[in-house]
Amino acid sequence: MNELFSDELKKLKWHFMEMGINVSEQIYQSTKAFIDHDRQLAQSVIDNDQKTNDEETNLEMQALNLIALKQPVAEDFRSIISILKASSDLERVGDHAVNIARETIRVSGSQRVPAIEGSIADMTASVRSMLEKVLDAYVHSDEDIARQVAKSDLEVDKQYILIRDNITAAMRQNADTVTASSSYLMVSRLLERVGDHIVNLAEWIVYNSTGELTELNPGKSDPEMLHTLLNNEESDKWQ
Repeated sequence: MNELFSDELKKLKWHFMEMGINVSEQIYQSTKAFIDHDRQLAQSVIDNDQKTNDEETNLEMQALNLIALKQPVAEDFRSIISILKASSDLERVGDHAVNIARETIRVSGSQRVPAIEGSIADMTASVRSMLEKVLDAYVHSDEDIARQVAKSDLEVDKQYILIRDNITAAMRQNADTVTASSSYLMVSRLLERVGDHIVNLAEWIVYNSTGELTELNPGKSDPEMLHTLLNNEESDKWQ
C-alpha cells in the first residue's frame, strides 16, 4: 500500500509540473502575440485554454482521491494539499494569459507605442523567470529559492508602476494612443497579478516544507516598501 501511494504521489507531482510548464508557455505565447500584434497566435492561446482547465480538474481529482483512499500521514498530506492549492494559482495564471491574448485581438489596428511594448516584454521576462524558478524550487523542495522568488516580485511591481506612469505620459502626448494605452494598462496589470500568483506558489512550497502558512508577498507585508524604493530611485537620478 505504501509503495502504491508513493507511486501515485509521484504521478501527482509530475502532472503538477507538466501543468506549470504548460502555463509558462501560455504566458510566453500570449505576450509574444500581444507585442508582435499576432492575432492568429493570440487565438491559439485562447483556443487551448481548456487544456489548462482540464489539467487543474484532473489534479484535483487525483489529489482528493489520494486523501480519501490512502489516508496519507501528515507530511504527505501537506504535499497533496500544497499541490491542490497551487494548481488553482496556476489555473489563474492561465486565465490571465488568455485575457492578454484577448487584448491582442481587441487592440488590433490601433496606433501603438513601441517603447511601452518593450517594457511589457521586459516585465514578461521577469514574470517567466519567477515562474521557472518557483517550479524548480518545487521540484527540489527548496524553501530558500521559493523565498527568493517571492522577494523578486517587488521588481515586477516596480516595472508595473513605471509602465503605468509611461502609459499616462503617452496618452497625454498623443490622444491617438488611447486605445492601445488602455490595453497596455490591462496587460501590465495582468502580468503584475501573475507575479502575485507565483508568490502564492512560493508560499505553498514553504508550507509543504514547514507546515506553516507564511505571507511572502513583499507588497502585502510592507505596502509602503515599493513606494519608498521608487521615490529613492527617483531622488538618485537628480543627485
